[in-house]
Amino acid sequence: MSTDKETRPTVLVVDDAPANLSLLAGLLNKAHRVKLAPTGVKALDLARRSLPDLILLDVMMPEMDGYEVCRQLKQDPLTRHIPVLFLTAMSQPEDEARGFEVGAADFIQKPISPAIVQARVRTHLQIKAYQDQLNQHNLQLRAELEQRMGQVDQLREATLHVMVSFAEFRDEETGNHVKRTQEYVRTLATHLYERGAHRDILNPESIEHISKSAPLHDVGKVAIPDHILLKPGRLDGDELVVMREHAMYGWEMLKRAATRMNDEDGFLRHAMDISRHHHEKWDGNGYPDKLAGEQIPLSARLMAVADVYDALISRRPYKDPMAHERAVDYIRNGCGTHFDPEIVQAFNDTLDQFVRIAATWADE
Repeated sequence: MSTDKETRPTVLVVDDAPANLSLLAGLLNKAHRVKLAPTGVKALDLARRSLPDLILLDVMMPEMDGYEVCRQLKQDPLTRHIPVLFLTAMSQPEDEARGFEVGAADFIQKPISPAIVQARVRTHLQIKAYQDQLNQHNLQLRAELEQRMGQVDQLREATLHVMVSFAEFRDEETGNHVKRTQEYVRTLATHLYERGAHRDILNPESIEHISKSAPLHDVGKVAIPDHILLKPGRLDGDELVVMREHAMYGWEMLKRAATRMNDEDGFLRHAMDISRHHHEKWDGNGYPDKLAGEQIPLSARLMAVADVYDALISRRPYKDPMAHERAVDYIRNGCGTHFDPEIVQAFNDTLDQFVRIAATWADE
């Protein structure tokens, strides 16, 4: 259990005159724990080893004057918040101005008045106590906010997982397709960012959001009838028209979710763009909106390369997997027509990573 002495505020008194140290110690030790330092160097050492609540600091001292001691205290994150009261016989405005410039909280003129010293010390200790309480309250609020944000992130992750799992459950052929394409997209986006491209869009946070959105690219397939979605063979013309509607279905589902979550310009925006536009083509011959070039959102252009590459190397009931080299040729041949040339170049630059991702998340 703490004693009354242990809970009293600590005042560090710094003065090169022993008589002044003795005088101030006698004046303050009834209500405070008092530490004494005869030099600036000793004061810095004491302050850093055991933080005082307040420092009374003589200005005129040999070797290191009070201004320099205060400057060093305020430069150190450990001690910068300790209030420093200068003790000085100097009374010129420029002397006080210099003291405030280095971080002093107040001045006490020498010869000292005991009543003034006690009043100033009491006032600044009260101010510091209020500031400490405010800082502690802010830390608690920040911790609570981070906890709440963590819970929101967990809920969002769980919601996305359910949506992706539902889509996978209905489309059993995709296997680890969603995981592979997610990592392909992350690889391409990171490569572009590291080259300095699209810095108005790409940053570590947006890359993470785009990558987490990628598994939702085919979420609209949950609305496609089973006889088309699960058909063990190629689709005919009418069936293909219905299948292509999954892009708009996915966008509409995510749009409703974003509206309910008030997140239309946030995380789900990337998922909406990817779901609706990952089948657009660079030359404008894709679907559903026939966008061309940079009209197609960057996230969807990334997804287009990732999705097509993985579809080519994967087994389907109506086709055998294509060899990696042939799939690479297909992507390259689609440069400037199907795919964004810049992203094709990023694909060429990261082929080794694509191979590793495909091997890591291979279908059983």
